[in-house]
Amino acid sequence: MWDTSRDYRLKVADKSISLFMKAVESGSLLGKWNKKLAVQMADEVKKILQSLIYSYLEPEELASSPEMRLIKEKGKNIMEALGGEGWAEMFLKEARDKEKTEENIARIKFFLNTILKLKERIMLGKILDPIIGIDIIVGEVMSSAGHPQADKLQICNVNIGDRSIRVVTNDLEVKEGDHVAVALLPPQNFRGITSEGMFLGTEGVLRDVKGEIGGLPNKIPLESLNEARKIVEKFIEGK
Repeated sequence: MWDTSRDYRLKVADKSISLFMKAVESGSLLGKWNKKLAVQMADEVKKILQSLIYSYLEPEELASSPEMRLIKEKGKNIMEALGGEGWAEMFLKEARDKEKTEENIARIKFFLNTILKLKERIMLGKILDPIIGIDIIVGEVMSSAGHPQADKLQICNVNIGDRSIRVVTNDLEVKEGDHVAVALLPPQNFRGITSEGMFLGTEGVLRDVKGEIGGLPNKIPLESLNEARKIVEKFIEGK
């Protein structure tokens, strides 16, 4: 019997709802969207997750359960309530405070990615490790530039297959064309720039990672996961 109350995938998904609620209640998301419906759907997702957390279902049963299908359906409903496929672009176009809006968009994207891809993480089986609560994927650096407010930081636009994300790093050697391992983490604001993830590495960023863009990286050092693992644990604890 699998102890679902200790499953980090369910814990991160549950915690990500608070991040979503913080974003939609911020007042920075302007435009034509259905806030009431978005909040209602997120509340329903939370109730479903709470039932799964104490279900003690095996991962295979969990992944194929009606509740898991319902979570994905409600995630798609939330996207529609936000404004449909171009919801993020709409919010940016209408933004009065671009920095705050970008941060809240990143929070929503993290939440949506977490719940829409929950089944795929669950299907990885019985893994009791905080790192399994997020996606670790191969990305390709499309561009890099210095941070306008911090000489020791660099801003990278990264292709992760189905979309691009922004990552702020302190490794100034990362450049266009590098294949990196990216942890998709709860967004962090670094002096006005929101980072949607973190490059993995030990002594510097891993820059020649093997694997399909958007897929799991091949044979990365286990110690390169340590920092991301700590961030996930702190996120679950609300720190």
